[in-house]
Amino acid sequence: MRAIRQVLHFGLVAFALISAAASPAHAQGKGRAKHYAVSTDRAVTVTRTVLVDRGYNVVRVERVGPTQVVYYRLKRNKHGKAIGPVQRIVIRSVRDRVVFEDAEPSVLMDIDVKLKL
Repeated sequence: MRAIRQVLHFGLVAFALISAAASPAHAQGKGRAKHYAVSTDRAVTVTRTVLVDRGYNVVRVERVGPTQVVYYRLKRNKHGKAIGPVQRIVIRSVRDRVVFEDAEPSVLMDIDVKLKL
């Protein structure tokens, strides 16, 4: 009986530790959306430039109403062929501001630097 209680107690403690360790990783999302007072065309141009400079291949840019979606993938092949899953950055206009969504924090930081210049 004592062995069963110890195993049950160990399982409960292990479950608590695993769930506590997983919660911070779950909370680290893409972050808050960034707002900029620039035109949508300038935002798309800067986004394309940053992605190409970082070694990504821009697959396409779609306009969906006032929103523009930039699809890109990692370019790893020495011949320039794109490899990797297609990712996206959503650029939408809100009043007189441009908002970036679904962007990696490192890419968003480079876009931020280029837009502030």
